[in-house]
Amino acid sequence: MPARTHPRPHPAHPGSVDIRLPWWALALPALGFVALLTLILNPSDAHAASGDPAVTQLLERVQQLLAR
Repeated sequence: MPARTHPRPHPAHPGSVDIRLPWWALALPALGFVALLTLILNPSDAHAASGDPAVTQLLERVQQLLAR
């Protein structure tokens, strides 16, 4: 039994490309760009993450042991 194929809703013109993107495919990159742009324009809002002192001490100790 052959499978039936569904016809295209709109016939494509030769040489044309029909690409449809969901709304979020354009909205999310634009939102990320705006967020990064605001951080560049106002760098006082961007704070560096402070490291955990225990992790920092551990890494310094490992570095000292490897330097021997």
